[in-house]
Amino acid sequence: MKKNNKFFVKFWGVRGSIACSDPKVAKYGGNTSCVEIRCGNEVFIFDSGTGIRYLGNELVKEDINNFRIFFSHTHYDHICGLPFFSPAFNQKNKIEFFSGHLKPKNNIKNVLSSIMKEPVWPVGLDIFPCSMNFTDFFAGENLVFSDDIQIKTCPLNHENGATGYRINFYDKSICYITDTNHIPGEPDKNILRLIEGANIVIYDSMFTEEEFKDRQHWGHSTWEEGAKLCDLAEAERLCIFHHDPSHEDSFMDKISIEAETKRPGTLVAREGLKIVL
Repeated sequence: MKKNNKFFVKFWGVRGSIACSDPKVAKYGGNTSCVEIRCGNEVFIFDSGTGIRYLGNELVKEDINNFRIFFSHTHYDHICGLPFFSPAFNQKNKIEFFSGHLKPKNNIKNVLSSIMKEPVWPVGLDIFPCSMNFTDFFAGENLVFSDDIQIKTCPLNHENGATGYRINFYDKSICYITDTNHIPGEPDKNILRLIEGANIVIYDSMFTEEEFKDRQHWGHSTWEEGAKLCDLAEAERLCIFHHDPSHEDSFMDKISIEAETKRPGTLVAREGLKIVL
C-alpha cells in the first residue's frame, strides 16, 4: 500500500495578543494563534488560541482519533481556545499536549488546569472524556514520532520562555516561530539553525521595523527580521504571522505588497490559508 505523503499547513488563527471581531480584519482574520500541520494521516496542532475552535469543528467530521497539540508558550492568547476544542469531548479520542518552556519549575498539565478551574472557569480539565497525555521537554530537544516525522525545537527570546518548532516530513519541512523578540543587528543563532533550508518559515511578524523602534522589549519581532533570517538560512518561503490586533486588512495589504517586493514569494498568513508541499 502506498504511503500517504500529504504534507500541508493550514491557518486557523493568525492574530496576536487578543482576538478581534471587526469587519476591518475579516480578510486576514481575528482569531488568535492556531496552526494545523498534516503529515500523512497525523494531525499536529500548534497553539490553541481561539482559532482552535474552528479547527476542532472541522476535525470532528473526519475519522481521526489521535491529536497532538504543541505550545509555543502558554500566554493566554495561545491557550484560551482549548475549552472549545470539540474533539476533546469524544471519549474515543486521544490528545497529547507538548510544551518546551515550562520545565523544571512548572508543567503543561498544571498550566492548562489553571485556566480551567474556579474562579477562572466553571469546569476543569476532567470535563474532557478523551484520553489525555502531557509531555514537557526542554526547548532544543528533538521529538521523533516515526521514521518519517521528526520535530526539532529551539528556545525563543520571549518573556516566560517560548519554543520554536521545525516539522520534518520526508525531505520537506515547515517551521513555526512565534513569539520571539529579536535583537537588532544580532540574528538569532538558534532560529537560524532551526530554519536552515526550510521550505516554509512561519514567523512572528507582529510589528514593522518602524513600530519596533518603540517596542524593542515587547516580546515580538518584525517581518523584515523574518526576511533577513530566511535569507541568511537560505529558507524558501517566509509566512508572516501573529498580526498585531491594530493592523487592519488595509494595513496588512500594504505589508503584503512590501514583503513581496523585498522577498518574492512571501505570504501573509490569513485564516483558511492552506499551503501544500
